Amino acid sequence: MMNTDAASIESWLVGRVVAYGKVDAGSFTPETPLAELGLDSVYALTLCGDIEDEYGLDVDPTIVWDHPTIGQLAGGISERLAAAA
Repeated sequence: MMNTDAASIESWLVGRVVAYGKVDAGSFTPETPLAELGLDSVYALTLCGDIEDEYGLDVDPTIVWDHPTIGQLAGGISERLAAAA
C-alpha cells in the first residue's frame, strides 16, 4: 500500500519537480511557489497526469494553481485521498 500522508506525497512531488523542472532538490523548499520553479501550463498538465497515475485520483490542472506550493499541493492530494478512502 502506498503512503498517502502529506509528507510522503510531498517527497514524491519534490522528485517530480526535480525531474521536470530541472532544478536541484536543495535549491527550493516545499513552500517555494511552483511558478518560481518553472511551472507552466504544460508542466501542470503533465504533473496532473502523474498524480492521476500515482494516486488514482482524477485531478483538474487547476489543482496546481489552487495549491501553489509543493506543501500545499501535497496537503490537497492527501485530503482528496482521505475523502476517497
